[in-house]
Amino acid sequence: MKIYVTRAIPDSGINLLKEKGHEVTISSKDGVLSKEELISELGKEEYDAVLCLLTDKVDGEIFDAAPKAKIFANYAVGYGNIDVEEAKKRGLAVTNTPGVLTNTVAEHAFALMMAISKRIVEADKYTRAGKYQGWSPMLMLGTDMYQKTLGVVGLGRIGSRVAHHGKNGFDMNIVYYDVKRNENFEKEYGATFMENVDELLKQADFISVHVPLLDSTRHLINAERLALMKESAVLVNTSRGPVIDEKALVEVLKNKQIRGAALDVFEEEPKLADGLDELDNVIITPHIASGTQETRSKMSEMAAQNIIDFLDGGTPKNLVS
Repeated sequence: MKIYVTRAIPDSGINLLKEKGHEVTISSKDGVLSKEELISELGKEEYDAVLCLLTDKVDGEIFDAAPKAKIFANYAVGYGNIDVEEAKKRGLAVTNTPGVLTNTVAEHAFALMMAISKRIVEADKYTRAGKYQGWSPMLMLGTDMYQKTLGVVGLGRIGSRVAHHGKNGFDMNIVYYDVKRNENFEKEYGATFMENVDELLKQADFISVHVPLLDSTRHLINAERLALMKESAVLVNTSRGPVIDEKALVEVLKNKQIRGAALDVFEEEPKLADGLDELDNVIITPHIASGTQETRSKMSEMAAQNIIDFLDGGTPKNLVS
């Protein structure tokens, strides 16, 4: 079978496909294919499967460009980049790669939380610039995380793991908001369920966001809700950029209405909101929360295995539609 991969990914998954005798074509472009480029590439051969990435917008026009392909395997946990409803209408299989990156993303979220609270990036720049003239009792004062309140917005796999680190590593008090209450989680971590996001934002010292991007979560954290946060609070987002109104966040950070923020995702990625990169009280990383060799290789293998199972006539383990 012929398989098209829209961007270079770790070899582990590609090798699985080749070992099964499949012919694999990988985009030679160093970057994201535009829609027009992807349509053109898919039209060059009759592909039986497409391994796509979160950066690919896959809709009816893309499906039309690869009429023989009956599976689109997304190399990501999310699949908001794929028109799943249209895929269902056409009887196409869509798969994702869930679970494999839970620990990795949770670690990154916590690393961001620690870095902003301890002013690590700011201090690094200060020292490299030759400004450090010796120890001072008032230099670069950060804030402790020990026994502070951690607010988790979205208690999925990743949010739960972040709470685990907070409770067991720093004895933090856990409050959480989710569309569904989890009483077992509450018993295990002594956590408190918040009926709405507003109450969580008012109480938490650290807020970590872990919700999918839906109509109901777009700008979930907006100007009004940012105003509810403590002046000493820290906001971390490793979920989806549009969950936070980035322009409103810039204004809040400029006015020092909260202590700081740390973002791995952005509203109009890769573009940043005007002024965001000029602020010292924000840490920004380029969507690398799942970016470890171990996890990205596992994602490659999982996406490949979804394709292999489907082409072998089976049901992929991670079937979305």
